Amino acid sequence: MKTTYREALNQALKEEMRRDDRVFLIGEDVAYYQGAFKVSKGFLEEFGSSRVVDTPITELGFTGLAIGAAMAGLRPVVEVMTFNFALLAMDQVVNNAAKIRYMSGGQLSVPIVIRGPGSAARQLGAQHSQSLEAWFCHVPGLKVVAPATPFDAKGLIKSAIRDENPVIFLEAQLLYPVQGEVGDDDYTIPLGVAEVKRPGTDVTLIAYSKMLLVALEAAGKLAQEGIQAEVIDPRTLRPLDLATLATSAKKTGKVVIVEEGSRRAIKFLSIWRLSTLSVSGRSAGQVFVIARSETTKQSHETKDEIAAFPVVARNDTIRHIRRIGGE
Repeated sequence: MKTTYREALNQALKEEMRRDDRVFLIGEDVAYYQGAFKVSKGFLEEFGSSRVVDTPITELGFTGLAIGAAMAGLRPVVEVMTFNFALLAMDQVVNNAAKIRYMSGGQLSVPIVIRGPGSAARQLGAQHSQSLEAWFCHVPGLKVVAPATPFDAKGLIKSAIRDENPVIFLEAQLLYPVQGEVGDDDYTIPLGVAEVKRPGTDVTLIAYSKMLLVALEAAGKLAQEGIQAEVIDPRTLRPLDLATLATSAKKTGKVVIVEEGSRRAIKFLSIWRLSTLSVSGRSAGQVFVIARSETTKQSHETKDEIAAFPVVARNDTIRHIRRIGGE
């Protein structure tokens, strides 16, 4: 059955709330307004105000409340209106959610999911368009998930809710209307497992979230030139499935990582490419190229927005891949 990314999340959250009465949703405008992007449409009518909780504009406060609820045995899903606003809750996320299991010697766990849209959208400006996944990936104790397809979004959000650890669940706003096949059955996708989205032999493309669509489009165009690109979606950014990535890299000998973040940001994949893998007897630094955004802040102007992150239409991604893929 084809459905949108938004509807897949809606279905998954409803199914988990029906399955387990410990699961509840909390955040700004999640109840009466049905979520800023309508992911929680129909929730208040079905589950009531005790399990679909509207909050004031206080990310630090309601995230802390949810962490306490998780420690007490509930399974909260926190919706942040945008992950740019999650910065206001970083003390709770980093110093409490991520640390409590370790600091309690395993006596306490924090099974919480913090989810919402992140990365650039359309004409939302610099304060609403940041890619902050690297921040969360640098925090021991957190799991970080960034699905690109409706199928993966549904299966991964279910696994995240059932996990005993805090999970950061990043949803790209521009993916909400994207359609894809989603099963009707109660399936889950394990956290920490990448997937080969398109097989190939000449070059490996690694991309996640909406950059996966860029990588797949680029692979299609490269195939017309005789370059067979293998496209891999990590899906989970922490823990990262290095085994799958390394297997493909060793097969093709060439890797391009397509990211949306700032060119000068020290991204988790950038660190991985420089420090953990050698391909065909050469250092990773010699064979890896990263196609990423320009070092700029996001503009309200559409033309400047398009110039700020990788798109196939501008041929920057193709240029990077062709540079090593055809060697």
